[in-house]
Amino acid sequence: MSRLTRLSPALLAPVAALALGGCGLNTIPAADETAKARWADVQNEYQRRADLVPNLVATVKGYAKQEQSVLVGVTEARAKATSIQVKADDLKDPAKLQQFGAAQGQLSQALGRLLSVTENYPDLKSNTNFLALQSQLEGTENRITIARRDYNSAVQSYNTLIRTFPSSIGAKVFYGAKPMSTFEATTPNAQTAPTVSF
Repeated sequence: MSRLTRLSPALLAPVAALALGGCGLNTIPAADETAKARWADVQNEYQRRADLVPNLVATVKGYAKQEQSVLVGVTEARAKATSIQVKADDLKDPAKLQQFGAAQGQLSQALGRLLSVTENYPDLKSNTNFLALQSQLEGTENRITIARRDYNSAVQSYNTLIRTFPSSIGAKVFYGAKPMSTFEATTPNAQTAPTVSF
């Protein structure tokens, strides 16, 4: 009986370590940090777009003087989009993410109107600076889409981890973990394909 008593504490430590490891003590923070890093990628791509907009506006302004209202709209939408910041701690607040997404959606719509102005200015369409900026902007929009997809995937992994057994125990007991919000479409008719007419 004395041998079992002496072995019990020695066996207890590895068993406790395995039990705690199964509760997600290491995987939960790793998943949380991955989701936050993917959010930083989303913000980086939006910043890249915000940096390109003044150059695009300046290039178009030289040709489209009478389209001042479109240019003002883009400038105002960019200012609003860059004024709303979502920090890593805000990722669990769906309202904050919706506010951010709505501002970015307004900028996307304003840029769409700006790019459609080129139909009225054939010289602008052939301008090298405009073509380069348009290409950069299109590439940026694609990068934003990929960054949002990667963020949503990381959030899905994190949310699944904190809600499934046995990790859910560690998530609640040790971290008080709450689900993160995914980035969702902010345009009311996002599921409807746009109509193209010539």
